[in-house]
Amino acid sequence: MPSTPPLAYVIAGSEATGGAGIQADLKTFQQLGTYGVGTLTCIVSFDPENDWGHRFVPVEPQVIADQFGAATATHDLDVVKIGMLGTPATIDVVARSLASRPWRHVVLDPVLICKGQEPGAALDTDTALRAQVLPLATVVTPNLFEAKTLAGMDSVETVDDLVEAARRIHGRLGTTEGAGDGTRYVAAKGGVELPGPDAVDVLYDGEHVTVLRTPKVGEERVSGAGCTFAAAITAELAKGTDVPTAVRTAKDVVTQGIRARVAAHTPFDTVWQGAYAPQGA
Repeated sequence: MPSTPPLAYVIAGSEATGGAGIQADLKTFQQLGTYGVGTLTCIVSFDPENDWGHRFVPVEPQVIADQFGAATATHDLDVVKIGMLGTPATIDVVARSLASRPWRHVVLDPVLICKGQEPGAALDTDTALRAQVLPLATVVTPNLFEAKTLAGMDSVETVDDLVEAARRIHGRLGTTEGAGDGTRYVAAKGGVELPGPDAVDVLYDGEHVTVLRTPKVGEERVSGAGCTFAAAITAELAKGTDVPTAVRTAKDVVTQGIRARVAAHTPFDTVWQGAYAPQGA
């Protein structure tokens, strides 16, 4: 008999090594028991001949719109993660597509930089993302750099700074009704770059601050951690979990994935989503 598992949708780029992007998203969805559906926005491949810098190829906007139309016609999708977009034209078509239908949750991983882009193009992309997609989000998951940039702060060096960044970003979210009671959330990630022995994340809902801590697993960044974190939140929300619980689960998924990280010929390791098992399982 056919089944109807929870459906999790992602609009993001491909990352050819498998460690990040839509590859990491779909693996995370599967690991958390959801059926993943994806729309591709760009193709990113690391260049081993150029210090592993990014090679970035955008997908044509009409092709993105076609993928969105096919996905939403096929499935009753109401929870979506937005990952790498990369160009103002991509942001425009994604924003228009999102606005064409109701969503229970829009989880935005605000990727602000793709190495290899010209500075002017990157600035145009950042501006378009803030103006067109950020107001649609019900959950935003910036890393330390993205939190500092979106908040307009010179530095984020303490947990209190991270809380302040989350407050400022929350003030820039949309004011129209969002998920459920309209509550919107910022889950700002300190990661290994925030000083101290713990990996600290801050969740802010406009009133309450929750600080989540786990001991750091090494001091080096691991590829795919941010993608996995946002994708895990998306999967849990698709299953009907509330946002604070989804964020806690996502932190567990990332922590376990970093502990079991995958080594390769790259100068960085990657998260292994398959290592996750619920606490007590």
